[in-house]
Amino acid sequence: MSIKFLRALSTSAILSVAASSAMAAECIAPANPGGGWDFTCRQIGKILFDIGQVDAPVQVTNLAGAGGGLAFSTVVNERNDDPDLIVAASSATTTRLAQNAYGGATADQVRFVGAIGADPGVIVVAADSPFQSLGDLVDAIKADPSSVAFAGGSAVGGFDHLKPLQVLKAGGFDDITAVKYIGVDGGADAITQTVGGFTQAMTGDMSEIVGFIPTGDIRVLAVLTEERVPGFEDIPTAIEQGFDVVAVNWRGLYVPKDISDEQFEAWGAKLAAVAESDEWKQAMADNGLAPFTKVGGDFQSWIDGVVAQTEELSREIGVIQ
Repeated sequence: MSIKFLRALSTSAILSVAASSAMAAECIAPANPGGGWDFTCRQIGKILFDIGQVDAPVQVTNLAGAGGGLAFSTVVNERNDDPDLIVAASSATTTRLAQNAYGGATADQVRFVGAIGADPGVIVVAADSPFQSLGDLVDAIKADPSSVAFAGGSAVGGFDHLKPLQVLKAGGFDDITAVKYIGVDGGADAITQTVGGFTQAMTGDMSEIVGFIPTGDIRVLAVLTEERVPGFEDIPTAIEQGFDVVAVNWRGLYVPKDISDEQFEAWGAKLAAVAESDEWKQAMADNGLAPFTKVGGDFQSWIDGVVAQTEELSREIGVIQ
């Protein structure tokens, strides 16, 4: 075999590897390993390859900083036309964008391609509470806003705070600045405050309360999903009680804004395939997520509405000007 042929073969191999690397998809997790965004990238990335939606394993890059802001600015300023890039996102992403937590960045600087699972929002009271339904709770606040205080695991203005405000707005109560909210260190503390009688209700996520349901210490007034959650079919939704609110900590992706519509829809189709896979259904069951599938243009439209509503509520309670 000639030296010339070997050189040509070597060059061809290098070019082939380079081309393969250039075409390999990458998922940015805007946080350190562990946690929700890292889980999203690693699970979705693995399943995309396992079910043949991508030709090579998805590279996961952890890019922590500014609560997701560093990753967002990197995509917008350096990689805004990269068709092989996906970025893990959640309700925290859109809440921070709506509240200008990323230094002037706005949600329309990227495209939200889809969500395929969620930790459902819940409204909870103590088992001995006089409130038997979500309507009872809302009626009590309408009659006397000072009579009910909510405990939640986020700071004032955070997602837990916004959940009951959305319910109250849907119930025709507009004086949301009069609603009492106490931010504590996580959902378990919020439940403790409520069961102990220090607050009258808890606002949080399904994953935070599942361990408390068997004890009989709490009553879940509503889950904030479109349909009842599998495995918890006895918990009614807010919607079926007359409050048109969906508030879930969704797990999904955004992509660079300047990719083509065809590339955007292609990512939506790939994500939909993951959502339908047995592998993803098992991952949801293992990690306490409920089905929540919105992809492509449908999801982007939903996100636009969520951001607008979050901005409005945040202004009303003074989180942003």
